Amino acid sequence: MSVLRMGPWATAATAVGAAALRVAGPAWAEPQSAPQPAAAAAAPSDSDLQTVRIDPEPMVLGGRTELHAFVANAGPEETNSPMFITVTLPREVTVEGPFYPDTCEPYAHQVHCEFPAGLKENRSATALVPLRIDRYAELGTYKGSFTVQSADDRIGDNNRVEFEIPVVDYVPE
Repeated sequence: MSVLRMGPWATAATAVGAAALRVAGPAWAEPQSAPQPAAAAAAPSDSDLQTVRIDPEPMVLGGRTELHAFVANAGPEETNSPMFITVTLPREVTVEGPFYPDTCEPYAHQVHCEFPAGLKENRSATALVPLRIDRYAELGTYKGSFTVQSADDRIGDNNRVEFEIPVVDYVPE
């Protein structure tokens, strides 16, 4: 069995460490402060968010166009909560960034966009979603839709709108 021999420096270091422990105590023994409540979210406002149909410009097979997912706040108050726009597209249509706002995220044939609180009465917000039609799709009209959701919205009957995506032989200049 071996014996550990300590010099005078080790005894002094042990004494200082023990004194620090007595003064500060181990971290696990420190009194913990109670968790602070998160900032209270503002109560939902009295707002009426409405989707507005705007059909995208025609595009050729394999071509691009841009969808304007337009939402208006008919009031009577400014929104206190974020709003979420969800665009749903037909299977022949894909999306390509960049999107506006940059909070938009594509998921399969949907795009989800978040807008912050603060949309004033009689003002609007628009998500810009670039679209591309498959080059092997057929000519014709394809249908999509978008919805808006928010804790502030008091009328749900006007939160969804369908739009048409015209696919043509050529786009007139």
